[in-house]
This record gives sequence, structure tokens and C-alpha cells, in this order.
Amino acid sequence: MKMNDKIERNRAAMREFEKCINTNDLELGRRLISDTARFMTPVSPTPLAGAEGYLSVVTMMHASFPDVQWKLVNMVADEHTVAVQWLCSGTFSGKEPFAGLTPNGRKFSTTVMNFYSFDDDGKIVDDVAATGIAGILQGIGAIPGK
Repeated sequence: MKMNDKIERNRAAMREFEKCINTNDLELGRRLISDTARFMTPVSPTPLAGAEGYLSVVTMMHASFPDVQWKLVNMVADEHTVAVQWLCSGTFSGKEPFAGLTPNGRKFSTTVMNFYSFDDDGKIVDDVAATGIAGILQGIGAIPGK
């Protein structure tokens, strides 16, 4: 497969991934995420595996923010990596606490940056989130973290 074909394949996969996380579609997730993928996340002390592991975080988010949505705003891709700027928004009106806080009905909207790595089969094998200000706030103890 030519480099430009891989780039377009990865860009198309990210557009499908947007649908996957907004609908929490496990079957679509299995088509897009490698079974061998391992994801590190602040919500788990151990890596989460494959589509089931990745979408478990989406399930957790829906428990606290039932209307949570991710909108793909921008992406830059090469044959192995796609950088995505997401607009994530929702209402803290679910049944489960989040970061130790009780749902309060407040809305949020924030920009999130993620870097996705792809294997030779065009499946996601890694997702690294850029923490930005959240990393500073976690580091100084203002918000819960690792």
C-alpha cells in the first residue's frame, strides 16, 4: 500500500472512530482497534486492552455524562499516526460521580488532543492524550490524577 493510501485509510478510520466513541459501538470498535492494543488511562492502574478496554472508558464517561459527545475538529495524519483535535462536551447529569464529584447538572465543553498510532493493518494500537493544563493541575494536587 502506498504512503498516501495509508494516510487516507487512517484519516477515514478516525472519522469512523468518531462514530464509534459517540455511539459506544463495540462491533465498530473491534473493526477499528487492534486486539493487541493496550491503553494507559488515569481511570485504571493497569492498561486497558483492545476495543473492550477502550470503550470501557466511554461507558464510564456516559455513566457520569449521559450526553457526552466528541466532535472531530481537526486532524493531521501520516502513514502511522493521526493527531486529532476533539471538542468534547456533555452534561454532568448521570448516575455516577466523576473524579470524586457528585453529578450537578453542569455542562462542559473542552478541547482535547490525542495521538493515535496505527499498525500495518490500519487498526489503532495506541492512543496518547495530551494533558496540557490538566497535567499541571494533577501535579499540584488540584484535581485527582495518577
